[in-house]
Amino acid sequence: MSGFLKKLDKIADKIPEGFGHARAMAIGILNPDRRHDDPEEKRADMIRAEINAGHRFHSFAGERSQNFIKWHIDGHDYMWAVSELLDRAKEAIFILDWWLTPELYLRRPPAKYPEWRLDQLLKRKAEQGVKVYVVVYKEVVQTMTMSSHHTKETLEALHPNIACIRHPDHIGSKDDVEFWSHHEKVVVVDNHYACIGGLDLCFGRWDTHTHPLADVHPTYPFDTLFPGQDYNNARIMDFKDVPNYVSNGLSAIESARMPWHDVHMSLTGTVVLDIAQHFVERWNEIKKRKVRNARYDWLALPHDIENSPNEAVVRHPHRERWHEMGRHFRERFHLHVHGDEAVECEDDFPVVRGTCRVQAVRSVSDWSHGVLIERSIQNAYIELIQQAEHFIYIGIISNTGEDGPIKNQIAKALVERIVRAGREGKKFRVVVVIPEVPGFAGQVKDETSVKTIMAAQYRTMNRGGNSIYEEIRKAGYEPTDYIRFYHLRAYDRINAPFESYIHQIEERSGIPFHQLNVALGRLWVGRGEGPEDPKQVSVTIPTGKSLAEQSTSGAKPEMKTETYPMPATVEEAREIVDKWVRVAEEVRSDEDVSDNVVQHMLHDRTSLLDEKWLGTEEEERNAYVSELLYIHSKLMIVDDRRVIMGSANLNDRSQKGDGDSEIALVVEDEDTIEASMDGEPYRVSRFAATLRRKLYREHLGLIPPQICDNDERPDSFMRAAPHPNEDETEQDEDRLVADPLADDTINLWENTARQNREIFTEIFRPVPTNLIRSWKDYDNYVPKVMTGHVVPDIPLQRIKQRLAEVRGALVECPIDFLIDQKDFVEGPDWKGLNPTLPIYI
Repeated sequence: MSGFLKKLDKIADKIPEGFGHARAMAIGILNPDRRHDDPEEKRADMIRAEINAGHRFHSFAGERSQNFIKWHIDGHDYMWAVSELLDRAKEAIFILDWWLTPELYLRRPPAKYPEWRLDQLLKRKAEQGVKVYVVVYKEVVQTMTMSSHHTKETLEALHPNIACIRHPDHIGSKDDVEFWSHHEKVVVVDNHYACIGGLDLCFGRWDTHTHPLADVHPTYPFDTLFPGQDYNNARIMDFKDVPNYVSNGLSAIESARMPWHDVHMSLTGTVVLDIAQHFVERWNEIKKRKVRNARYDWLALPHDIENSPNEAVVRHPHRERWHEMGRHFRERFHLHVHGDEAVECEDDFPVVRGTCRVQAVRSVSDWSHGVLIERSIQNAYIELIQQAEHFIYIGIISNTGEDGPIKNQIAKALVERIVRAGREGKKFRVVVVIPEVPGFAGQVKDETSVKTIMAAQYRTMNRGGNSIYEEIRKAGYEPTDYIRFYHLRAYDRINAPFESYIHQIEERSGIPFHQLNVALGRLWVGRGEGPEDPKQVSVTIPTGKSLAEQSTSGAKPEMKTETYPMPATVEEAREIVDKWVRVAEEVRSDEDVSDNVVQHMLHDRTSLLDEKWLGTEEEERNAYVSELLYIHSKLMIVDDRRVIMGSANLNDRSQKGDGDSEIALVVEDEDTIEASMDGEPYRVSRFAATLRRKLYREHLGLIPPQICDNDERPDSFMRAAPHPNEDETEQDEDRLVADPLADDTINLWENTARQNREIFTEIFRPVPTNLIRSWKDYDNYVPKVMTGHVVPDIPLQRIKQRLAEVRGALVECPIDFLIDQKDFVEGPDWKGLNPTLPIYI
């Protein structure tokens, strides 16, 4: 750091706080390279650059063989797996998260698994002597609601062995980071196991393959899967007052939750050391900048360089210093040798030799990691696309040219690869699965982030002058022969016939339904021993009325919220719930009525037409709801042979390196299986092929429903590494999707997506749709009903007949939505004149 800036630091103590903050911001703006300008800092940067230059994709880490990697689809499976890994911990747990909710249930129903709430599990391990280190993104509180302050205060109150750091600081600091976030979703246990993928350990992420939209259980409330704020629909409203986690501003009687689709990995093998290195570098950099408290250790890098002297980390510029001053946690992959005898593997840390060659890649820069820009994730995506031979499964927001506000070149790589296939006359296919609408409240017509992000998606897809479709057509080829876009959407039925059933239970029991939810809140809180545990519950009481404010699928419900003190004890709360259950059974048996019907979208034994309803016909009609199935997976599968998966979105924020911080893994499984590609014999990797096929089968409804109840036993897909996933390649449903280029597979995929889209359009009229070509069509199309409910004047029998035909959640992307509204994707915003645009893209 320059002498001038050092003098400013000495003067800082003499300046009032406000002036000190202004001075810090001025230093950050005037000298953004202040951590890279003295000789020692430049030497460290040069060493890191040389290490990166020696690795594929210019990554900080090289390729590593013999790793055991397994995939987990959706939060139900992953969170059970991560609960197993955390429970295995003997020495140390590292967690990096965009948002971490201490009160998250990793196993469900919550009433069955209170001890598997995240905070209780971490407390248990800390009491056993395990050190827990957590880094979470420190949000801009004026615009975001996840309360990292609550995360930190709650975790650190559990036990002295738990330390939580929030970063970055915002206004008033040298590292004034307004736009960007720490976006990784990483867990490392004992430097031996790890998890990487798209799932934060927070509210709104846990979900089953069935993806229920409803969670009302009038006869047995203990079946609740999404307690308190975990029942969420970001399309209607964001989280509010997160520390009061048992309260909710969304009425489960009136509104559907927004289901969540995601993928994650658990793993063991030497690549864990690279993931641990990423965490240690982040932790030590933040500690250096802002933390002096003794609770927050310096950490040493985990690598055993005596027994692995060829590791790139041997040259790490800070390794020796951190080794001297940092807390050490062992790694067991490189066995120590004493005399002539190698130390045997410890029983708690088996060294399992897997079949996956893996490389860690990341997006980091000075603000996030104290290093010069690394964008090895983007490099990996581009190179894997260029090397693709037949097929790509991906989700994307990107750019095809050098100009414009979006700078990452992933879409350009796709166009070049498709055009090359066209020139060579070869069959090549790209399947893009992206969210139907961004996961924010608001409608597309308003000047909000929803409109901006959707415009960016359509500029990537088919308009604006340099989109994928336009560039392929310029080269003389029909883009839909090579690349198509898809969304996911679901329906369900809320089992809450209020007047004919719930109101009768209220009258006979003397317990209002909202008071039942207050009692359940006490059960979720438990004994209430934490310093921030809520003492009262806010409940949303349905009014049956709508606001003038619209969402993309109807009017927002009018919210009537009331706040009540919780029962004094857990026992008192349980008495209330037990009384409700007794009276509900006395009113009538509801055994034959399903609390959900979404399971019929999958390969269920029965049909929606078999479902009974004991309320009125009008109550049943009003009970049907639909919502987009939010796609949060950050994933690309190439040729059923290679996978890149992690936290990075396919947008500029995640890909450019100096935006959001990210980490991902490139996985190439050397365990290959016989398959076919376009009808020809073709060997595929087990990891990539089985993942792609399972995703296809889920989206097409070719898997059985995943029922989460009190009798559930963990299957292989819920177990953490190194427990292998069950081999399903011999199943008939798997064979239907085994060859992604076969005409039968393509027809099944496209016909399912088209039929599902037609049904949802008829019954619910969601946005986007090809029926809206300009703004003048918009208001006439959006139904005058509560968000997500059935459009008026459709008979109940027609609703059930059509929804019974839905298979899976796959729907076509309405590629012509607002196609005639030129200003949707054009104008000054897209010529670099909007300084806030990078926030969204």
